[in-house]
Amino acid sequence: MMQNNVDYVAPPPVEGVGGGGTGYGWNDGPQIGGAVLGSEIDVARHATVDLVHVWCMPSTAMIGHQEPPRPLEQVSLLAARNERESAQIAMRPKVSWTSGDMVGYLQIQCSDFCSSSGDSLKAGKEVTIRRVVPILGVPDALVPISLPSRIGLLPGETSALWVSIDVPVEQPPGVYTGEVCITAVRAETEAAASEKVVCEKMEIKKDLQSYLAQAEAVGSKSTQELTQALQSICEGLHQVLQSPLLSASCGDFGKMEIDEESQSPPCIRVQFSITVWDFVLPTTPSLPAVVGISETVIEDRYNLEHGSKEWYKSLDMHFDWLLQYRLSPYFCRWGDNMRVLTYTCPYPATHPKSQDYYSNPRLAAYAVPYAPVLSSTDIAKNVVKSELEILKHEPHWKKAYFYLWDEPVGFDQYEIIRSMAEEIRTTAPDARVLTTYYCGPSDPSINLGGFESFVKVPTFLRPHTQIFCTSEWVLGGREDLVKQITDEIQLENDEEWWTYVCMGPGELHPNWHLGMRGTQHRAVIWRVWKEGGTGFLYWGVNCYEKATSPAAEIRFRRGLPPGDGVLFYPGEVFNVGATLPVASVRLERFLSGMQDYEYLQLYSSMYGRHEALALLEKTGTYSGPERYTLDHGPIESLRGEVYRAYRPIT
Repeated sequence: MMQNNVDYVAPPPVEGVGGGGTGYGWNDGPQIGGAVLGSEIDVARHATVDLVHVWCMPSTAMIGHQEPPRPLEQVSLLAARNERESAQIAMRPKVSWTSGDMVGYLQIQCSDFCSSSGDSLKAGKEVTIRRVVPILGVPDALVPISLPSRIGLLPGETSALWVSIDVPVEQPPGVYTGEVCITAVRAETEAAASEKVVCEKMEIKKDLQSYLAQAEAVGSKSTQELTQALQSICEGLHQVLQSPLLSASCGDFGKMEIDEESQSPPCIRVQFSITVWDFVLPTTPSLPAVVGISETVIEDRYNLEHGSKEWYKSLDMHFDWLLQYRLSPYFCRWGDNMRVLTYTCPYPATHPKSQDYYSNPRLAAYAVPYAPVLSSTDIAKNVVKSELEILKHEPHWKKAYFYLWDEPVGFDQYEIIRSMAEEIRTTAPDARVLTTYYCGPSDPSINLGGFESFVKVPTFLRPHTQIFCTSEWVLGGREDLVKQITDEIQLENDEEWWTYVCMGPGELHPNWHLGMRGTQHRAVIWRVWKEGGTGFLYWGVNCYEKATSPAAEIRFRRGLPPGDGVLFYPGEVFNVGATLPVASVRLERFLSGMQDYEYLQLYSSMYGRHEALALLEKTGTYSGPERYTLDHGPIESLRGEVYRAYRPIT
């Protein structure tokens, strides 16, 4: 345990907004802990711990403006290779030490994370920090910051940083340690020179840590290798001694002269430890999780002409960016009566770039367009037939599907789906058609109850649909209904059962609405795994209200729960000149759920699905859509059990 920079006060027992966690719903009590300082504060003469509370919380925590301080403890994480793990650092000012809107500024720095064997995870590359920015008052947008970086604190408000560690596939296993340093600083105009000194000191420290790690790793080397290693270390140390900071601070007798007035105040060091273990998360996700990107939202917001060079460039960027979240993106354009054009690759199959899409190993499934992306005329449909003649012979064809209609509700729409499916399967008999639905046909001729009609949808759409994708909303909290649904699916004929969430289900069930608990976001994929779905769909990740400027204010669509259909934001809203989207905390928890899925798959491969189900419930992580953990501890217990079970085998 690290230093306690505040006396601990238990959070009051208040339910959050929409179940959003303990970060909402109360006002601060009296000022807790810390030194009582005067109104005129010289930040250079006070330790940062006297000016600001700093503590850590897990990635599932919702850190609201009124989140109360906790003790500062070391962050301990567990990660497989090819996995991202995250934690949060919360900060709350004790007093004001600057003028203006901000009560003070903090300098954020980060070291490399190093193991005893000399391997490292580099700050700014594998280790990144983003600032959590509220949307509609709920912490959600993760805005990247450079390292080192300066951030401001608002009076009486708790702010948070999101620290992520991306473990490369080839990263050697081991325990990696590092730290995030938080230092109270003066306003930017006053602190430029001091900041430069601090940055140079951090660089020297990083260099010395690197050479120390090299020295500690030479024990098993041969004489020749030892000589080479020592020579390399000596050369590096000579370079450190020539640094401007050390050269300018040394007197004639080699003693360092330090001006006390120029010393930076003691920082708060947030210690991190991450255990990287032997398991490698598969590059291709075990669960196809397909998510829709609205091409029209991109065109409107960025003023892009459909089919232009810049349009293709933007689609390429969005596709590549989303793959890091273990998702399989498709672009979509909506027509009348819920007809939808979906496609993963905007290029024709004959184009060289199409292989970058279809053959990407991180892609678990891809949508093939029924109509050409750049035209919807009947004549142009011959182009699609030509596409199918090419794609159906490719090794990646097993990942292909057609998503033609969203949530049909009557036999007239069923007939259109059948017609399109027959046309497709005339060219590609083994093509898969996906249909989403939340109810059965509403036609008066159907003499069935609501749920009975819903369960019988496969009999109405067979053999023109192979992937039956049902809404979790229909199930509510009744997991026992899953068997009635899956009994209607002909698995022996290669039919599949997928699920989806959208504006429902709502509280208390897992979904990605703004304001829901962090574990509620993460539980979406736990539910998929427990119910046995073989795929998952989410209708939209950028479906905010229409805007005609990249930096325009984000507005959620009216009539939908806040956050529904939006899992990332345009980067330009937060930083002028940004070139990449800004993820939401909900998208990061989507990723965490997908990674948990791989842990459960691994445990199942060792002990069987029954034992993995027992582990999921025994740890208290997830038992059902209304019975899952509200705290982070059981998640760590689950992952730790998988880690310990795997280690003896390896």
